[in-house]
Amino acid sequence: MVQSPVRTQEPDSIVLASLQPSATVERTRSPLSSAPFLDPALESTLAKAGSGWGGLDLPASRLFGTDGIRGRAGDLLTAPLALQIGFWAGHILRSQTGSAAPIILGQDSRHSGNMLAMALSAGLNAAGLDVWHLGLCPTPAVAHLTSTSEAIGGVMISASHNPPEDNGIKFFGATGCKLSLALQEQIEAALRGKGTIAVANDTHYGQHYYRSALLRDYLTAIRHPLATATEQPLRGLRIVLDLAWGAAVHLAPETFRSLGATVICLHDRPDGDRINVNCGSTHLATLQATVQANQADMGFAFDGDADRVLAVDAKGRIVDGDYILYLWGQTLRQAQQLPENTIVATVMSNLGFERAWEKQGGKLIRAAVGDQYVHAEMVRHGYALGGEQSGHILCSHYGVSGDGLLTALHLAMLVQQSGASLTELVDQSFQTYPQRLQNVRVEDRDRRLHWQSCDPLQQAIAQAETAMGDQGRILVRASGTEPVIRVMVEAATDELVNYWTDAIVSVVQQHLV
Repeated sequence: MVQSPVRTQEPDSIVLASLQPSATVERTRSPLSSAPFLDPALESTLAKAGSGWGGLDLPASRLFGTDGIRGRAGDLLTAPLALQIGFWAGHILRSQTGSAAPIILGQDSRHSGNMLAMALSAGLNAAGLDVWHLGLCPTPAVAHLTSTSEAIGGVMISASHNPPEDNGIKFFGATGCKLSLALQEQIEAALRGKGTIAVANDTHYGQHYYRSALLRDYLTAIRHPLATATEQPLRGLRIVLDLAWGAAVHLAPETFRSLGATVICLHDRPDGDRINVNCGSTHLATLQATVQANQADMGFAFDGDADRVLAVDAKGRIVDGDYILYLWGQTLRQAQQLPENTIVATVMSNLGFERAWEKQGGKLIRAAVGDQYVHAEMVRHGYALGGEQSGHILCSHYGVSGDGLLTALHLAMLVQQSGASLTELVDQSFQTYPQRLQNVRVEDRDRRLHWQSCDPLQQAIAQAETAMGDQGRILVRASGTEPVIRVMVEAATDELVNYWTDAIVSVVQQHLV
Protein backbone atom coordinates (compact mmCIF):
# COMPACT_ATOMS: atom_id res chain seq x y z
CA MET A 1 0.00 0.00 0.00
CA VAL A 2 1.37 3.39 -0.99
CA GLN A 3 1.41 5.75 1.98
CA SER A 4 0.47 9.42 1.83
CA PRO A 5 3.23 11.94 2.60
CA VAL A 6 0.77 13.96 4.66
CA ARG A 7 -2.15 13.24 6.94
CA THR A 8 -5.46 13.71 5.18
CA GLN A 9 -8.49 15.06 7.00
CA GLU A 10 -12.09 14.18 6.47
CA PRO A 11 -14.30 17.25 6.90
CA ASP A 12 -17.26 16.89 9.22
CA SER A 13 -19.53 19.03 7.12
CA ILE A 14 -20.19 20.19 3.60
CA VAL A 15 -21.58 23.19 1.83
CA LEU A 16 -24.11 22.35 -0.83
CA ALA A 17 -23.91 25.11 -3.34
CA SER A 18 -25.22 26.19 -6.69
CA LEU A 19 -22.79 26.33 -9.57
CA GLN A 20 -23.22 30.07 -9.99
CA PRO A 21 -20.47 31.80 -7.97
CA SER A 22 -22.39 35.08 -7.82
CA ALA A 23 -25.42 33.52 -6.13
CA THR A 24 -25.98 33.60 -2.37
CA VAL A 25 -26.30 30.11 -0.92
CA GLU A 26 -27.30 29.12 2.58
CA ARG A 27 -24.73 26.75 4.10
CA THR A 28 -26.28 23.49 5.20
CA ARG A 29 -24.35 21.08 7.45
CA SER A 30 -24.71 17.39 6.66
CA PRO A 31 -22.49 14.30 6.31
CA LEU A 32 -20.63 13.64 3.08
CA SER A 33 -23.04 10.88 2.18
CA SER A 34 -26.09 13.13 2.27
CA ALA A 35 -28.15 13.95 -0.80
CA PRO A 36 -27.45 17.26 -2.58
CA PHE A 37 -29.45 20.27 -1.40
CA LEU A 38 -30.72 22.94 -3.76
CA ASP A 39 -31.94 26.29 -2.48
CA PRO A 40 -35.31 26.77 -4.26
CA ALA A 41 -34.45 30.43 -4.85
CA LEU A 42 -31.64 29.35 -7.16
CA GLU A 43 -33.67 27.14 -9.50
CA SER A 44 -34.40 29.89 -12.00
CA THR A 45 -30.75 30.99 -11.99
CA LEU A 46 -29.53 27.45 -12.62
CA ALA A 47 -32.03 27.00 -15.42
CA LYS A 48 -30.36 29.85 -17.29
CA ALA A 49 -26.81 28.61 -16.72
CA GLY A 50 -26.36 26.73 -19.98
CA SER A 51 -23.07 28.42 -20.78
CA GLY A 52 -21.55 26.97 -17.61
CA TRP A 53 -19.98 28.37 -14.49
CA GLY A 54 -17.36 31.04 -15.00
CA GLY A 55 -18.46 31.88 -18.54
CA LEU A 56 -17.03 28.77 -20.19
CA ASP A 57 -17.88 28.52 -23.86
CA LEU A 58 -18.75 24.82 -24.07
CA PRO A 59 -20.01 22.90 -27.11
CA ALA A 60 -23.64 21.82 -27.11
CA SER A 61 -22.67 18.15 -27.48
CA ARG A 62 -21.29 16.05 -24.63
CA LEU A 63 -17.79 16.81 -23.39
CA PHE A 64 -17.02 13.26 -22.29
CA GLY A 65 -16.42 10.82 -25.14
CA THR A 66 -15.47 7.15 -25.01
CA ASP A 67 -12.10 8.04 -23.50
CA GLY A 68 -12.59 11.13 -21.37
CA ILE A 69 -12.59 14.73 -22.59
CA ARG A 70 -10.47 15.15 -25.70
CA GLY A 71 -9.91 17.99 -28.16
CA ARG A 72 -7.59 20.68 -29.46
CA ALA A 73 -5.41 22.17 -26.71
CA GLY A 74 -6.07 25.89 -26.34
CA ASP A 75 -9.40 25.51 -28.13
CA LEU A 76 -11.66 23.12 -26.27
CA LEU A 77 -9.03 22.22 -23.67
CA THR A 78 -7.92 25.38 -21.88
CA ALA A 79 -6.43 26.08 -18.47
CA PRO A 80 -9.70 27.64 -17.15
CA LEU A 81 -11.64 24.54 -18.22
CA ALA A 82 -9.04 22.17 -16.70
CA LEU A 83 -9.10 24.11 -13.41
CA GLN A 84 -12.87 23.84 -13.17
CA ILE A 85 -12.84 20.18 -14.17
CA GLY A 86 -10.41 19.55 -11.32
CA PHE A 87 -12.45 21.58 -8.84
CA TRP A 88 -15.79 19.95 -9.55
CA ALA A 89 -14.38 16.45 -10.07
CA GLY A 90 -12.58 16.79 -6.75
CA HIS A 91 -15.74 17.65 -4.86
CA ILE A 92 -17.73 14.94 -6.62
CA LEU A 93 -15.12 12.30 -5.75
CA ARG A 94 -15.01 13.52 -2.15
CA SER A 95 -18.78 13.34 -1.89
CA GLN A 96 -18.95 9.91 -3.49
CA THR A 97 -16.19 8.31 -1.43
CA GLY A 98 -16.53 10.23 1.82
CA SER A 99 -12.77 10.73 1.74
CA ALA A 100 -10.26 13.47 1.03
CA ALA A 101 -7.50 11.04 0.05
CA PRO A 102 -5.14 11.94 -2.84
CA ILE A 103 -5.54 11.89 -6.62
CA ILE A 104 -2.89 10.25 -8.85
CA LEU A 105 -1.95 12.42 -11.87
CA GLY A 106 0.10 11.50 -14.95
CA GLN A 107 0.75 12.92 -18.40
CA ASP A 108 2.32 12.14 -21.75
CA SER A 109 4.90 14.28 -23.55
CA ARG A 110 2.63 16.86 -25.24
CA HIS A 111 3.65 20.48 -24.77
CA SER A 112 0.19 21.35 -23.50
CA GLY A 113 0.46 18.65 -20.82
CA ASN A 114 2.10 20.78 -18.14
CA MET A 115 -0.41 23.59 -18.60
CA LEU A 116 -3.38 21.26 -18.26
CA ALA A 117 -1.83 19.21 -15.44
CA MET A 118 -1.07 22.28 -13.34
CA ALA A 119 -4.50 23.80 -13.91
CA LEU A 120 -6.24 20.52 -13.14
CA SER A 121 -4.11 20.06 -10.03
CA ALA A 122 -4.97 23.58 -8.85
CA GLY A 123 -8.65 22.76 -9.13
CA LEU A 124 -8.21 19.51 -7.22
CA ASN A 125 -6.17 21.31 -4.55
CA ALA A 126 -8.93 23.92 -4.24
CA ALA A 127 -11.35 21.06 -3.67
CA GLY A 128 -9.22 19.97 -0.73
CA LEU A 129 -7.41 17.05 -2.39
CA ASP A 130 -3.69 16.36 -2.54
CA VAL A 131 -2.29 15.51 -5.96
CA TRP A 132 0.48 12.93 -6.44
CA HIS A 133 2.02 13.88 -9.78
CA LEU A 134 3.86 11.04 -11.53
CA GLY A 135 5.05 13.19 -14.42
CA LEU A 136 5.67 11.44 -17.74
CA CYS A 137 4.18 7.95 -17.57
CA PRO A 138 1.88 5.50 -19.37
CA THR A 139 -1.84 5.75 -18.71
CA PRO A 140 -1.96 2.23 -17.19
CA ALA A 141 0.58 3.32 -14.57
CA VAL A 142 -1.96 5.86 -13.32
CA ALA A 143 -4.70 3.21 -13.28
CA HIS A 144 -2.52 0.67 -11.44
CA LEU A 145 -1.21 3.06 -8.80
CA THR A 146 -4.69 4.43 -8.19
CA SER A 147 -6.00 0.91 -7.59
CA THR A 148 -3.17 -0.09 -5.23
CA SER A 149 -2.89 3.07 -3.14
CA GLU A 150 -5.22 5.01 -0.88
CA ALA A 151 -6.05 7.39 -3.75
CA ILE A 152 -9.73 8.03 -4.46
CA GLY A 153 -9.11 8.64 -8.14
CA GLY A 154 -6.63 9.11 -10.93
CA VAL A 155 -6.28 11.44 -13.91
CA MET A 156 -4.23 11.11 -17.09
CA ILE A 157 -3.47 14.09 -19.32
CA SER A 158 -3.15 12.59 -22.78
CA ALA A 159 -4.81 12.36 -26.17
CA SER A 160 -3.51 8.82 -26.69
CA HIS A 161 -2.84 8.24 -30.43
CA ASN A 162 -4.05 11.70 -31.50
CA PRO A 163 -1.69 14.28 -33.07
CA PRO A 164 0.47 16.63 -30.94
CA GLU A 165 -1.94 19.57 -31.03
CA ASP A 166 -4.65 17.55 -29.26
CA ASN A 167 -4.84 16.62 -25.62
CA GLY A 168 -7.27 14.99 -23.22
CA ILE A 169 -8.30 14.47 -19.61
CA LYS A 170 -9.14 10.92 -18.57
CA PHE A 171 -10.42 10.02 -15.08
CA PHE A 172 -10.16 6.78 -13.13
CA GLY A 173 -12.08 5.76 -10.04
CA ALA A 174 -10.48 4.36 -6.88
CA THR A 175 -10.45 0.84 -8.36
CA GLY A 176 -8.32 1.98 -11.31
CA CYS A 177 -11.20 1.55 -13.75
CA LYS A 178 -12.45 4.44 -15.85
CA LEU A 179 -14.80 6.77 -14.04
CA SER A 180 -18.42 5.69 -14.29
CA LEU A 181 -20.76 7.33 -16.77
CA ALA A 182 -22.87 8.65 -13.88
CA LEU A 183 -19.92 10.50 -12.33
CA GLN A 184 -18.81 11.83 -15.71
CA GLU A 185 -22.30 13.22 -16.18
CA GLN A 186 -22.16 14.88 -12.77
CA ILE A 187 -18.88 16.59 -13.64
CA GLU A 188 -20.25 17.79 -16.95
CA ALA A 189 -23.46 19.03 -15.34
CA ALA A 190 -21.38 21.03 -12.88
CA LEU A 191 -19.35 22.59 -15.68
CA ARG A 192 -22.56 23.60 -17.47
CA GLY A 193 -24.21 24.96 -14.34
CA LYS A 194 -27.07 22.46 -14.56
CA GLY A 195 -26.82 20.67 -11.24
CA THR A 196 -25.74 20.88 -7.65
CA ILE A 197 -22.50 19.77 -6.04
CA ALA A 198 -21.58 18.82 -2.49
CA VAL A 199 -18.77 21.23 -1.63
CA ALA A 200 -16.63 20.52 1.44
CA ASN A 201 -17.20 23.09 4.18
CA ASP A 202 -13.62 23.34 5.53
CA THR A 203 -10.53 25.48 5.06
CA HIS A 204 -8.25 22.63 4.04
CA TYR A 205 -6.55 23.01 0.67
CA GLY A 206 -4.71 20.17 -0.98
CA GLN A 207 -1.04 20.12 -1.90
CA HIS A 208 0.81 19.14 -5.08
CA TYR A 209 3.55 16.48 -4.71
CA TYR A 210 5.88 15.08 -7.36
CA ARG A 211 5.84 11.32 -6.84
CA SER A 212 7.62 9.83 -9.88
CA ALA A 213 9.27 7.25 -7.59
CA LEU A 214 5.91 5.48 -7.41
CA LEU A 215 6.49 4.27 -10.99
CA ARG A 216 8.90 1.70 -9.51
CA ASP A 217 5.89 0.02 -7.92
CA TYR A 218 4.14 -0.13 -11.28
CA LEU A 219 7.16 -1.71 -12.99
CA THR A 220 7.54 -4.26 -10.21
CA ALA A 221 3.89 -5.23 -10.58
CA ILE A 222 3.97 -5.82 -14.34
CA ARG A 223 7.30 -7.70 -14.21
CA HIS A 224 6.34 -9.98 -11.32
CA PRO A 225 4.05 -12.38 -13.26
CA LEU A 226 6.90 -13.03 -15.72
CA ALA A 227 9.28 -14.28 -13.03
CA THR A 228 10.67 -17.72 -13.86
CA ALA A 229 13.56 -19.88 -12.77
CA THR A 230 15.81 -17.60 -14.77
CA GLU A 231 16.20 -13.94 -13.87
CA GLN A 232 16.10 -12.89 -17.53
CA PRO A 233 13.32 -14.89 -19.21
CA LEU A 234 13.50 -12.89 -22.46
CA ARG A 235 17.22 -13.51 -22.98
CA GLY A 236 17.98 -14.29 -26.62
CA LEU A 237 15.14 -12.24 -28.08
CA ARG A 238 15.97 -9.27 -30.28
CA ILE A 239 13.15 -6.74 -30.07
CA VAL A 240 12.52 -3.34 -31.68
CA LEU A 241 10.43 -0.82 -29.75
CA ASP A 242 8.72 2.17 -31.39
CA LEU A 243 7.99 4.49 -28.48
CA ALA A 244 6.22 7.22 -30.48
CA TRP A 245 8.09 10.07 -28.70
CA GLY A 246 5.54 9.50 -25.93
CA ALA A 247 4.80 8.16 -22.47
CA ALA A 248 6.73 4.87 -22.65
CA VAL A 249 10.11 6.25 -23.74
CA HIS A 250 11.79 5.54 -20.38
CA LEU A 251 9.92 2.60 -18.89
CA ALA A 252 9.51 0.24 -21.87
CA PRO A 253 13.20 -0.09 -22.86
CA GLU A 254 14.24 -0.44 -19.22
CA THR A 255 11.71 -3.19 -18.59
CA PHE A 256 12.54 -5.28 -21.66
CA ARG A 257 16.27 -4.99 -21.00
CA SER A 258 15.86 -5.93 -17.35
CA LEU A 259 14.22 -9.17 -18.52
CA GLY A 260 17.13 -10.00 -20.82
CA ALA A 261 15.95 -8.87 -24.25
CA THR A 262 18.23 -7.08 -26.69
CA VAL A 263 16.38 -3.85 -27.44
CA ILE A 264 16.56 -1.49 -30.42
CA CYS A 265 14.62 1.75 -29.88
CA LEU A 266 12.86 4.11 -32.25
CA HIS A 267 11.49 7.56 -31.34
CA ASP A 268 12.72 7.10 -27.79
CA ARG A 269 12.77 10.62 -26.33
CA PRO A 270 9.80 12.60 -25.00
CA ASP A 271 8.97 15.06 -27.77
CA GLY A 272 5.74 17.02 -27.64
CA ASP A 273 6.14 18.24 -31.22
CA ARG A 274 6.42 14.76 -32.70
CA ILE A 275 4.35 12.46 -30.49
CA ASN A 276 2.53 9.99 -32.79
CA VAL A 277 3.73 11.80 -35.93
CA ASN A 278 4.47 9.12 -38.55
CA CYS A 279 5.37 6.69 -35.77
CA GLY A 280 3.88 4.52 -33.07
CA SER A 281 0.90 2.20 -33.31
CA THR A 282 -0.83 4.22 -36.04
CA HIS A 283 2.19 4.36 -38.39
CA LEU A 284 4.03 1.04 -38.51
CA ALA A 285 6.16 1.38 -41.66
CA THR A 286 9.36 2.44 -39.86
CA LEU A 287 9.01 -0.34 -37.29
CA GLN A 288 8.42 -2.93 -40.01
CA ALA A 289 11.52 -1.85 -41.91
CA THR A 290 13.67 -1.71 -38.77
CA VAL A 291 12.67 -5.19 -37.63
CA GLN A 292 13.63 -6.65 -40.98
CA ALA A 293 16.84 -4.62 -41.34
CA ASN A 294 18.05 -5.72 -37.90
CA GLN A 295 16.83 -9.33 -38.22
CA ALA A 296 14.85 -8.87 -35.03
CA ASP A 297 12.46 -11.48 -33.68
CA MET A 298 9.64 -8.98 -33.34
CA GLY A 299 8.78 -5.34 -32.83
CA PHE A 300 6.27 -3.44 -30.75
CA ALA A 301 4.71 -0.04 -31.45
CA PHE A 302 3.02 1.91 -28.65
CA ASP A 303 0.66 4.83 -28.92
CA GLY A 304 1.33 8.16 -27.22
CA ASP A 305 0.15 7.10 -23.77
CA ALA A 306 1.16 3.41 -24.09
CA ASP A 307 -2.19 1.92 -23.17
CA ARG A 308 -2.16 -0.08 -26.38
CA VAL A 309 0.36 -1.80 -28.62
CA LEU A 310 0.63 -3.45 -32.02
CA ALA A 311 3.30 -5.99 -32.93
CA VAL A 312 5.31 -6.82 -36.04
CA ASP A 313 6.78 -10.26 -36.75
CA ALA A 314 10.22 -11.01 -38.22
CA LYS A 315 8.80 -10.74 -41.75
CA GLY A 316 7.47 -7.26 -41.03
CA ARG A 317 3.86 -8.39 -40.94
CA ILE A 318 1.48 -6.54 -38.63
CA VAL A 319 0.22 -8.53 -35.64
CA ASP A 320 -2.84 -6.58 -34.52
CA GLY A 321 -5.08 -6.90 -31.49
CA ASP A 322 -7.06 -9.78 -32.99
CA TYR A 323 -3.91 -11.89 -33.33
CA ILE A 324 -2.72 -10.89 -29.87
CA LEU A 325 -6.06 -11.92 -28.36
CA TYR A 326 -5.99 -15.22 -30.24
CA LEU A 327 -2.45 -16.13 -29.17
CA TRP A 328 -2.86 -14.96 -25.57
CA GLY A 329 -6.25 -16.67 -25.42
CA GLN A 330 -4.66 -19.98 -26.46
CA THR A 331 -2.04 -19.64 -23.73
CA LEU A 332 -4.62 -18.87 -21.04
CA ARG A 333 -6.89 -21.68 -22.19
CA GLN A 334 -4.06 -24.21 -22.02
CA ALA A 335 -3.40 -23.02 -18.46
CA GLN A 336 -7.14 -23.33 -17.70
CA GLN A 337 -7.27 -19.61 -16.95
CA LEU A 338 -9.80 -18.57 -19.61
CA PRO A 339 -13.36 -18.70 -18.22
CA GLU A 340 -15.75 -20.45 -20.63
CA ASN A 341 -13.01 -20.26 -23.30
CA THR A 342 -14.42 -16.83 -24.07
CA ILE A 343 -12.74 -13.72 -25.46
CA VAL A 344 -14.46 -10.34 -25.54
CA ALA A 345 -13.68 -8.36 -28.69
CA THR A 346 -15.47 -5.54 -30.51
CA VAL A 347 -17.55 -5.10 -33.64
CA MET A 348 -14.30 -4.20 -35.43
CA SER A 349 -12.68 -7.61 -34.91
CA ASN A 350 -12.11 -9.66 -38.03
CA LEU A 351 -14.46 -12.49 -39.02
CA GLY A 352 -11.44 -14.67 -39.69
CA PHE A 353 -10.45 -14.37 -36.03
CA GLU A 354 -13.95 -15.16 -34.82
CA ARG A 355 -14.40 -18.24 -36.97
CA ALA A 356 -10.92 -19.62 -36.17
CA TRP A 357 -11.53 -19.21 -32.43
CA GLU A 358 -14.92 -20.92 -32.72
CA LYS A 359 -13.34 -23.86 -34.54
CA GLN A 360 -11.24 -24.44 -31.44
CA GLY A 361 -14.35 -24.60 -29.30
CA GLY A 362 -14.06 -21.02 -28.08
CA LYS A 363 -16.60 -18.23 -28.00
CA LEU A 364 -16.13 -14.64 -29.14
CA ILE A 365 -18.40 -11.93 -27.75
CA ARG A 366 -18.51 -8.58 -29.53
CA ALA A 367 -18.90 -5.33 -27.63
CA ALA A 368 -19.16 -1.77 -28.91
CA VAL A 369 -15.92 -0.04 -29.88
CA GLY A 370 -14.12 1.31 -26.82
CA ASP A 371 -12.20 -0.47 -24.10
CA GLN A 372 -14.76 0.67 -21.51
CA TYR A 373 -17.41 -1.43 -23.27
CA VAL A 374 -15.08 -4.42 -23.51
CA HIS A 375 -14.25 -4.05 -19.82
CA ALA A 376 -17.93 -3.77 -18.88
CA GLU A 377 -18.71 -7.01 -20.72
CA MET A 378 -15.79 -8.76 -19.03
CA VAL A 379 -16.91 -7.63 -15.58
CA ARG A 380 -20.56 -8.46 -16.24
CA HIS A 381 -19.84 -12.12 -17.04
CA GLY A 382 -16.53 -12.75 -15.31
CA TYR A 383 -14.44 -13.08 -18.47
CA ALA A 384 -10.67 -12.65 -18.19
CA LEU A 385 -9.48 -11.54 -21.65
CA GLY A 386 -10.74 -8.92 -24.04
CA GLY A 387 -9.63 -6.11 -26.28
CA GLU A 388 -9.70 -4.24 -29.51
CA GLN A 389 -8.20 -4.79 -32.93
CA SER A 390 -6.29 -1.53 -32.41
CA GLY A 391 -4.17 -3.22 -29.72
CA HIS A 392 -5.95 -2.16 -26.54
CA ILE A 393 -5.88 -5.45 -24.61
CA LEU A 394 -7.28 -6.15 -21.15
CA CYS A 395 -6.41 -9.22 -19.08
CA SER A 396 -7.94 -9.26 -15.62
CA HIS A 397 -5.32 -11.71 -14.34
CA TYR A 398 -2.63 -9.05 -14.57
CA GLY A 399 -4.13 -5.55 -14.56
CA VAL A 400 -7.18 -3.33 -14.20
CA SER A 401 -6.86 -1.52 -17.53
CA GLY A 402 -5.50 -1.85 -21.03
CA ASP A 403 -1.70 -1.78 -20.84
CA GLY A 404 0.49 -1.74 -23.94
CA LEU A 405 3.72 -2.50 -22.08
CA LEU A 406 2.21 -5.38 -20.12
CA THR A 407 0.67 -6.81 -23.29
CA ALA A 408 3.96 -6.61 -25.20
CA LEU A 409 5.82 -8.35 -22.37
CA HIS A 410 3.31 -11.20 -22.25
CA LEU A 411 3.33 -11.66 -26.03
CA ALA A 412 7.13 -11.80 -26.02
CA MET A 413 7.03 -14.26 -23.13
CA LEU A 414 4.55 -16.61 -24.76
CA VAL A 415 6.67 -16.61 -27.92
CA GLN A 416 9.75 -17.46 -25.85
CA GLN A 417 7.99 -20.27 -23.99
CA SER A 418 6.39 -21.74 -27.11
CA GLY A 419 9.73 -22.59 -28.72
CA ALA A 420 8.39 -21.15 -31.99
CA SER A 421 8.86 -17.75 -33.56
CA LEU A 422 6.13 -15.12 -33.65
CA THR A 423 6.07 -15.63 -37.43
CA GLU A 424 5.32 -19.33 -36.98
CA LEU A 425 2.63 -18.69 -34.37
CA VAL A 426 0.89 -16.19 -36.66
CA ASP A 427 1.08 -18.62 -39.60
CA GLN A 428 -0.60 -21.27 -37.46
CA SER A 429 -3.41 -19.01 -36.25
CA PHE A 430 -5.91 -17.71 -38.84
CA GLN A 431 -6.35 -15.88 -42.12
CA THR A 432 -8.10 -12.53 -41.98
CA TYR A 433 -10.98 -11.52 -44.20
CA PRO A 434 -10.23 -8.47 -46.35
CA GLN A 435 -11.10 -5.43 -44.29
CA ARG A 436 -10.70 -1.72 -44.94
CA LEU A 437 -11.08 1.09 -42.45
CA GLN A 438 -11.20 4.65 -43.73
CA ASN A 439 -11.51 7.80 -41.65
CA VAL A 440 -13.35 10.86 -42.96
CA ARG A 441 -12.58 14.07 -41.08
CA VAL A 442 -15.76 15.86 -39.99
CA GLU A 443 -14.92 18.98 -37.99
CA ASP A 444 -18.52 19.85 -37.08
CA ARG A 445 -18.93 18.02 -33.76
CA ASP A 446 -22.73 17.95 -33.70
CA ARG A 447 -22.98 16.79 -37.30
CA ARG A 448 -20.35 14.11 -36.63
CA LEU A 449 -22.00 12.75 -33.48
CA HIS A 450 -25.45 12.70 -35.09
CA TRP A 451 -24.47 11.06 -38.37
CA GLN A 452 -27.33 8.56 -37.96
CA SER A 453 -29.73 11.37 -38.88
CA CYS A 454 -28.26 11.59 -42.39
CA ASP A 455 -30.81 9.80 -44.58
CA PRO A 456 -28.58 9.47 -47.70
CA LEU A 457 -25.91 7.76 -45.58
CA GLN A 458 -28.43 5.37 -44.03
CA GLN A 459 -29.72 4.50 -47.50
CA ALA A 460 -26.19 3.83 -48.78
CA ILE A 461 -25.45 1.53 -45.84
CA ALA A 462 -28.69 -0.39 -46.33
CA GLN A 463 -27.95 -0.80 -50.05
CA ALA A 464 -24.47 -2.17 -49.34
CA GLU A 465 -25.70 -4.60 -46.67
CA THR A 466 -28.38 -5.94 -49.01
CA ALA A 467 -25.90 -6.36 -51.85
CA MET A 468 -23.30 -8.24 -49.78
CA GLY A 469 -25.66 -10.37 -47.72
CA ASP A 470 -23.71 -12.79 -45.50
CA GLN A 471 -20.54 -12.20 -47.55
CA GLY A 472 -19.66 -9.03 -45.70
CA ARG A 473 -20.49 -6.48 -43.07
CA ILE A 474 -20.34 -2.69 -42.61
CA LEU A 475 -19.64 -0.54 -39.58
CA VAL A 476 -19.99 3.24 -39.62
CA ARG A 477 -19.41 5.18 -36.41
CA ALA A 478 -18.28 8.53 -35.06
CA SER A 479 -14.96 8.30 -33.29
CA GLY A 480 -15.11 9.06 -29.60
CA THR A 481 -11.52 10.29 -29.60
CA GLU A 482 -10.95 12.06 -32.94
CA PRO A 483 -13.01 14.39 -35.19
CA VAL A 484 -13.63 11.65 -37.75
CA ILE A 485 -16.33 9.33 -39.04
CA ARG A 486 -14.93 5.79 -39.32
CA VAL A 487 -16.13 3.61 -42.20
CA MET A 488 -15.23 -0.09 -42.02
CA VAL A 489 -16.15 -2.65 -44.65
CA GLU A 490 -15.28 -6.35 -44.38
CA ALA A 491 -16.10 -8.86 -47.11
CA ALA A 492 -15.07 -12.10 -48.76
CA THR A 493 -13.16 -10.30 -51.54
CA ASP A 494 -11.05 -7.17 -51.90
CA GLU A 495 -13.25 -6.03 -54.76
CA LEU A 496 -16.36 -5.94 -52.58
CA VAL A 497 -14.47 -4.21 -49.76
CA ASN A 498 -13.07 -1.45 -51.96
CA TYR A 499 -16.27 -0.85 -53.92
CA TRP A 500 -18.51 -0.38 -50.91
CA THR A 501 -15.95 1.52 -48.84
CA ASP A 502 -15.52 4.06 -51.63
CA ALA A 503 -19.28 4.33 -52.09
CA ILE A 504 -20.05 4.99 -48.43
CA VAL A 505 -17.09 7.33 -47.90
CA SER A 506 -18.28 9.37 -50.87
CA VAL A 507 -21.71 9.82 -49.26
CA VAL A 508 -20.14 10.86 -45.95
CA GLN A 509 -17.97 13.44 -47.72
CA GLN A 510 -20.90 14.77 -49.71
CA HIS A 511 -23.40 15.13 -46.87
CA LEU A 512 -21.44 15.51 -43.62
CA VAL A 513 -18.16 17.29 -44.40
